[in-house]
Order: sequence, then C-alpha cells, then structure tokens
Amino acid sequence: MNSLKIKTATAADKDPIIKTITQAFSTDPAARWIFPEAQQYMKCFPSFIEAFAGRAFERGNVDCVNDYSGAALWLSPGIHPDEAAVATLLQHNISERDQERVFALFEQMEKYHPAEPHWYLPMIGVEPAKQGNGYGSALLKHALQRCDSDNKLAYLEASSAQTIPLYERHGFEVLGTLQVGCSPSLFPMTRKPGGSHFDE
Repeated sequence: MNSLKIKTATAADKDPIIKTITQAFSTDPAARWIFPEAQQYMKCFPSFIEAFAGRAFERGNVDCVNDYSGAALWLSPGIHPDEAAVATLLQHNISERDQERVFALFEQMEKYHPAEPHWYLPMIGVEPAKQGNGYGSALLKHALQRCDSDNKLAYLEASSAQTIPLYERHGFEVLGTLQVGCSPSLFPMTRKPGGSHFDE
C-alpha cells in the first residue's frame, strides 16, 4: 500500500467522511447494538459520529484516504466526545430501557481511559468494498507517527476480537474486556509512544 495517499481532512471533507464511517460501521457489533434497526441506524448514526467524534474535525485531527474510502477520527489529549450531544441523541431515538444499558456501557468505557494525557481513536473505518486492503493499517501508521512525535499514549476500544491483531501489530495492548449486560464485548487497548509499526 505504498501508493496509498493519506491526507488531513478539512471541513469540506466532513460529509463524505461521515458517509464512509457510517458505511464502515453498518456491521459493527456495538453500533448495531445501539441502533439495531437498519432505518434507525441510517438516520441516527451520522449524527452519532458528529456527537461522539466530531470534535476531531474541529481540531484538524481527521485523517482520510484521498478518495474518502477510509478515515480515522482522533481526539487529541484533553478533548472528549460531546457527552451532552450524545445523550440528547440517544434520549430522542432509543427507548428508555435501552438508554440505561447504553449509558452504562459508556460509563464503563470511560473508566478504561488512561488518566494521563492521550490520543483517543473513537472511530476508524473503511468502506466495505475496500476493507482488507491495508487502508486501516495505513491510517493507523500515519496517525501513530503523530502520537510518537508528541510522546503521548494512544487509546482505543476495539469493537470486535477480529480487529485486535491489527491494532497489536501497531503496538497496542489489550487492557481487558468490557461488557454490560447483553452488550457486545469491547476491548480497550492502549499503546505507549514508540510502539512498533506494521509495514504492509
């Protein structure tokens, strides 16, 4: 994938990137646990991306493939998801019973975040037709150079066991397994600065 070009997204790139992430997460266990109905997912998930990871656009910390077929949204140290916007979105679009379960999962996610300043990767995705071609690896490698130059930890939650090996090749280590009730398992992972990179 040496010819793959990764660029820093601008405000003009926001809509196609949100479209790509929505497509990429359409089979994601956690995303579909929150929004199980297809129509509900397509209606709500773009707004969820903006609430949960949209501050990455504000800070210029979104990396994407030139044709928008893959993207990674990073929150820099000290920047967090817009919890109020997430809560409002969920309260307006899922049942009260489901809200309790989803909010409980978010609370558990928050407990795993490192106490020290870190880069957080809330979302990375590649459109389904392009998955398996090294785009995710290229996006990770590009951003982790920034983490290393900042000498900061990187943190993420892998949303399926199948993605863990990809992150491990880039120096991430699993901290544990996170699950609330009937929720799918999430795997919090952290990477120390200077962790190994995987070359395609």
